[in-house]
Amino acid sequence: MTGRGNGGFEAATADALAGRLTDPFAFLGLHDTPQGRVIRAFMPGAERVEVVEREGGALAGTLEPVAPGLFVGPAPASPRYRLRATWPGGVHEAEDPYAFGLVLDADDLRLFAAGEHWRLAERLGANPATIDGIEGVVFAVWAPNARRVSVVGDFNSWDGRRHPMRLRLEAGVWELFVPRLGAGERYKFEIVGPDGTLLPLKADPLARRTEAPPATSSVVAPAFEFEWGDDEWMAERAARQRPDAPMAIYEVHAASWLRPETDPRGVLDWDALAARLIPYVAGLGFTHVEFLPLAEHPFGGSWGYQPLGLFAPSARYGSPEGFARFVDAAHRAGIGVIVDWVPAHFPSDAHGLARFDGSALYEHQDPREGFHPDWNTLIYNLGRREVGGFLIASALHWLERFHIDGLRVDAVASMLYRDYSRKHGEWTPNVHGGRENLESVAFLRRLNGVVADRVPGAIVIAEESTAWPGVTAPVSEGGLGFSYKWNMGWMHDTLQYLGRDPLHRSHHHNEITFGTVYAFSERFVLPISHDEVVHGKGSLANKAPGDVWRRLANLRAYLGFMWSHPGKKLLFMGCEIGEGREWNHDGEVDWDLLRDPAHSGVQALVRDLNRIYASEPALHASDADPSGFEWVVLDDRGASVFVFLRRAAKGRPILCVMNMTPVTREDYVVGAPVGGIWRRILDTDAPGYGGSGAGGEERREAFAETMHGRPFSLRLTAPPLSTTLWAPDV
Repeated sequence: MTGRGNGGFEAATADALAGRLTDPFAFLGLHDTPQGRVIRAFMPGAERVEVVEREGGALAGTLEPVAPGLFVGPAPASPRYRLRATWPGGVHEAEDPYAFGLVLDADDLRLFAAGEHWRLAERLGANPATIDGIEGVVFAVWAPNARRVSVVGDFNSWDGRRHPMRLRLEAGVWELFVPRLGAGERYKFEIVGPDGTLLPLKADPLARRTEAPPATSSVVAPAFEFEWGDDEWMAERAARQRPDAPMAIYEVHAASWLRPETDPRGVLDWDALAARLIPYVAGLGFTHVEFLPLAEHPFGGSWGYQPLGLFAPSARYGSPEGFARFVDAAHRAGIGVIVDWVPAHFPSDAHGLARFDGSALYEHQDPREGFHPDWNTLIYNLGRREVGGFLIASALHWLERFHIDGLRVDAVASMLYRDYSRKHGEWTPNVHGGRENLESVAFLRRLNGVVADRVPGAIVIAEESTAWPGVTAPVSEGGLGFSYKWNMGWMHDTLQYLGRDPLHRSHHHNEITFGTVYAFSERFVLPISHDEVVHGKGSLANKAPGDVWRRLANLRAYLGFMWSHPGKKLLFMGCEIGEGREWNHDGEVDWDLLRDPAHSGVQALVRDLNRIYASEPALHASDADPSGFEWVVLDDRGASVFVFLRRAAKGRPILCVMNMTPVTREDYVVGAPVGGIWRRILDTDAPGYGGSGAGGEERREAFAETMHGRPFSLRLTAPPLSTTLWAPDV
């Protein structure tokens, strides 16, 4: 009856009972034996197992229990059969998983092994499918060093002996088609490591849906069907995100932007966020919203920067389809969506990627390469083709499936250097003896090349805090190929200046001016991000010294300078209202501050800055072009005054005047490129923004007298702690 001899049958039975069945298709299902064709089914806990014909459902035989949970009996004439199992709680009838052939195509396995399967989540993971006319779910997972892998879930009482999987040796992928399952099923993988150790249950690395944390199971997602209505946006997207386009990004932590009125610890789902956040962002004139990572992550206190579900939008906010509705609504409102994405490291949670198959599979074996001391996380082994392909497939999943307009790649600096945050002896050099991480460099170049090829018009932004050359240069020219880079040097220097007492600012004049030395070495985003308003750094408004009025005046002047300076803009939520408390991810933006005119005035200023930034080509079209910036007054240290011109091929020039002392500078003469009437188009000290209104007349006439190397001069008033923008009447 066994087809393997008695000894072979007994050994396989023992393996099945012990959960050691490494080749289940060689033992279970339909088999020819010397005694005839038989069916073997392993269903521990079943009281009775019958064979019925697939067509018509007629009883074709009964399988007899020959060992605890193992049922064996003669097979019907047709190989198309179902198993009807009687359990203590009822009867379940389905096709035999071990009656089906290979599931994954050879091309899928070849592409995965080469690290070139860009639609990976549609083949690996859990995908509803119809095979031989039978609906079910295909499960597939990469675990090349495992002895045995099973899929477990509510459907089999989380018993790893019930559904062991088939190993496709050529790619190290285990697969199984489970008939009669569908979307919504919870599942994980039970894995026995190479040394025979039973590992903690593992969530699916390619799950497209998950349970809401703190639960950690993966969930079978339905086929993604969404009717997009953003054709107009997608057609215009490339133009909206070019270096000469206005880009003002509002950075958001989705959970703590606004809490439900009835639940101060709850979160808004995607539909509620669409109803509240999109009109707010559009009303303030921002062009984009950027979310802290949305990929599923077990620990909310990581803000998403320690993700484990790189293909699943966090279930905290609803379904993947709900997220698609948000993106679609944002696009219809003219707002782009950027998502932070984390390929640098991952947490070591037992249900996650750490030693996934009992070996260092996704991470490096050597802790000098595979452990991140700053965050107590594990580092992806980017030199492994399957790992690099997995990550690029994740990036494409967000960009292609959800129409995301850009990814902001987190912690790029930590990827580029082998000695990042490591002391002598705690890191290993590259093959040339250097500190550069050559595998990461190759990965980033490949990532950006694939995105540019497959998702034209989308952008990839690097958070890179060092002077690595050519971050935004084309790969063909030796660069990394990013669209933009966060200007961390500008942020650090200017915030340090903002925190200084005005009495001492004259000694630190270069903290404002030095950024223009390298402002055009890359295509930059000027970031005032979440990292600058947390962990004891205080709010943006409270970085400046003085009483409340002076702090807010400093903030307004700083924002005016930021929006005038070359580079795209990024501002973290709450900064636009002059929030006084640093960000707390368990709270929400202090919206009650808007009852105070001083704080609503900051919000009004941000709205006007975005309007002027978008409407004046001089302020955005030359963000990456050195010909669009000229210092007019660079060296007035004593007065702490800075004056510069912004230009563009089209549109009028804009003169920017910043006074960073609380002293009004009257009759301040500056050079001007053209004569005639100049009009003040923005004054951060205006009463409507909460300022003193000391700026005087809004119209001044340039007179024909050379000053600062320009043929005309303007006699202006520079209000205290202010930035003013002037433009010639046209």
